[in-house]
Amino acid sequence: MPFTIVRDDITHVHADAIVNAANEQLRHGGGVCGAIFEAAGAQKLQKACNKIGHCDTGSSVATPAFALHARYVIHTVGPIWRGGTNGERELLESCYRSSLELAHSLKCRSIAFPLISAGIYGYPQDEALEVARTQITGFLRDHDMDVQLVLFNKGAVKLAEGLRLRVERYIDDVYVGAHARYRRREAWEGATWGAEGIFNAPAHDAFEDVLLESAEESAPEHPSNAFCPHCGEPLSSDDAFCPNCGVWTRTGAPDVSPLSAPESFAAPARGEESAGWSDGAVFYQSAAPQAPSAAPAAPTMGHRPRVEPPAPTGSKPGGLHLPGMLTNLLTHMDAGFSETLLAMIDERGLKDSEVYKRANLTRQHFSKIRSNRRYKPTKTTVLALAIALELSPQETNLLLERAGFALSHADYRDVIVEFFIKEGIYDVFQINEALFAYDQPLLG
Repeated sequence: MPFTIVRDDITHVHADAIVNAANEQLRHGGGVCGAIFEAAGAQKLQKACNKIGHCDTGSSVATPAFALHARYVIHTVGPIWRGGTNGERELLESCYRSSLELAHSLKCRSIAFPLISAGIYGYPQDEALEVARTQITGFLRDHDMDVQLVLFNKGAVKLAEGLRLRVERYIDDVYVGAHARYRRREAWEGATWGAEGIFNAPAHDAFEDVLLESAEESAPEHPSNAFCPHCGEPLSSDDAFCPNCGVWTRTGAPDVSPLSAPESFAAPARGEESAGWSDGAVFYQSAAPQAPSAAPAAPTMGHRPRVEPPAPTGSKPGGLHLPGMLTNLLTHMDAGFSETLLAMIDERGLKDSEVYKRANLTRQHFSKIRSNRRYKPTKTTVLALAIALELSPQETNLLLERAGFALSHADYRDVIVEFFIKEGIYDVFQINEALFAYDQPLLG
């Protein structure tokens, strides 16, 4: 991964170059500087620094790394924060830029930075992080190098307040809602068939607790009757039956809901066909929706397949609106991941270098994808490429499907990535900052 944020002690990192947040005199200092001197061998590193003697703020110099897991220590002098009106940002940008250029001249293939000036020099951490990200990603547009930004604590990454609230609201709506549905399903699947085909429903109180917990979780965003009490699907005010599972949802419903199944119900004999049954069915479900004035039909058992709305006129498979070449490819279900990906790249008229840099992938990694039609990517790689190509949610699901994956609302990272896709935010580095803030694996 060309650029990644990691939580670690920088003296433990393996890289061609380790960046030291130095002072102008290049003396053994405190904080990150002191830790690097001690890990490298303070006397040897100080002797090497004394030969150089001085480094201006915003500039960088290099010495051997001695006992560190690196070839070089690049010493850069960050600005002291004085309110932001004394050229601090320009000097901090110069620190990253000069360090990267020096590493490139030394033929380094990897470099690790601390968050410069954000410690005892007082630079605000969120602004220091933004400077680091913009300078590093700008450099990587024209160079191939693995860059790590090493943070000692997670608190250095903070999302902007407005973005954080939107992400958390989406997580509450999608991730929490998904887990509430799974808990309800698990409660039902705890039901059993007893002797002589008698159905033993789950305990009323236990199941009701799950429903109440779910209602409390979603109360701030939805009215109490906005979800099916059985499967958790959203309901409209006109729904007498859940459009997903068929359970009666109106007040005064007949006594066939999951919470009040009949005391007994004879299951069909083995091998006997019976309408309304399906293998493994463990809950009651009302019949197909009727007009409000009609009497509810007798209950049946089993799952009813969800009915998807018809695709808009002129739309392509999966709801995509794509030009001819790509559409023709996607109508063939045997097209693999690599074939689908390359068709999407060609349809957008992008260069390979644009794609793998936007996806935070190495050139070597992308070459494997292009040259091997049977290449099996990780889900992380597929999501990164979906961001690079600025795919819609439907297109993202299609690309994931071709690699054998799917977005899951039970996966914290998937929910966060889906939020950014739906918001039209396709900056993989900004997404990775959010993932880091939530302790999730990064993309790339």
